[in-house]
Amino acid sequence: MSAVAITSPGDAREMQAKPLAGLVFACRFRPDGSSEQLNVEEPPTPDGGWLWLHFNLADMRASQFLVTTPELPDPARALLVSGDEHQQLQGSEACLYGILADLVCGLSGPTEEIGFLHFALTERVFISSRRHQLNAIEATRKALRLGAKVQSPAALLELITGQMIESLDHFADGLADQLDQAEERILADELNVDRKVDGRVRRTTVRLHRQLVTLRSLIQRFEHEIEESENQALNLRTKKLIQRLDWLDTEIVELRDRSRLLQEEIMLKGSEQTNRSLHVLAIVTTVFLPASLVAGLFGVNVGGLPLAGDPSGFLWVIGIIAAASALVYWLLKRSGTAGR
Repeated sequence: MSAVAITSPGDAREMQAKPLAGLVFACRFRPDGSSEQLNVEEPPTPDGGWLWLHFNLADMRASQFLVTTPELPDPARALLVSGDEHQQLQGSEACLYGILADLVCGLSGPTEEIGFLHFALTERVFISSRRHQLNAIEATRKALRLGAKVQSPAALLELITGQMIESLDHFADGLADQLDQAEERILADELNVDRKVDGRVRRTTVRLHRQLVTLRSLIQRFEHEIEESENQALNLRTKKLIQRLDWLDTEIVELRDRSRLLQEEIMLKGSEQTNRSLHVLAIVTTVFLPASLVAGLFGVNVGGLPLAGDPSGFLWVIGIIAAASALVYWLLKRSGTAGR
């Protein structure tokens, strides 16, 4: 790592002998802000610039290496390898470190799962670690390949955070499209609206809102409690980030409220359909109740049963049953019960 190469010649020679374990991405930044991706199979060196080193914590050797990084303070080293899933943002005169939430990146893009980026930065190095592939990291790497310039480690943190916000914005657009489709089906009185889709959208927006509120609070507290460093490489511009977080959180809250209203609408539609089914069942039961009574009376096996000796008795019974059912149905229609 660059910190080792800077602080100790003996450690630098040892680092040059073998690559860093668990390193999945390395990038060297020149003084003009341009970047160069390095081979992770070779020991990275700053060569007049500063480094971004990205580690996979699923590799236990990465954790063993990060906890011995000499240039970082003890809390920063501990945070890089911790399993904590709470967002944090801490700072000192020589180091900024913390944990940020991001969407896990799948084969087809961002997923609903939330992962966490652990980071620590000094004037000469930006170290990040994760347990899942994160969407903002991949987007930042793509931006660097397209020529984005980053002047300092703090500016790289701003770029990563901005990519997090950007990816959440695109993800929110996808959630809005799902709600639009569900709303169209509800307005069309379709009965095959998938309740799980709306429930999943609401659950996702609630989780995203929770993370955005926490991140905004951390940045605001950082802005008020941490004094501006004389080292420009460690100065974090927070006003623009807070504005973007406010706007994105407003959008997420609107989606959450829409999903809640759609859930209520779906439940109302379901209740209406159930009530209609019960109404039809009640009418059918009422219409055939006299028929069942007549059939029951003529089915009693006792002496003196009317029409028992008449050859046309069965037809008379059928006629009485039909007449009774017709009379009941006419009464229901006249009262308006059968027409609703």
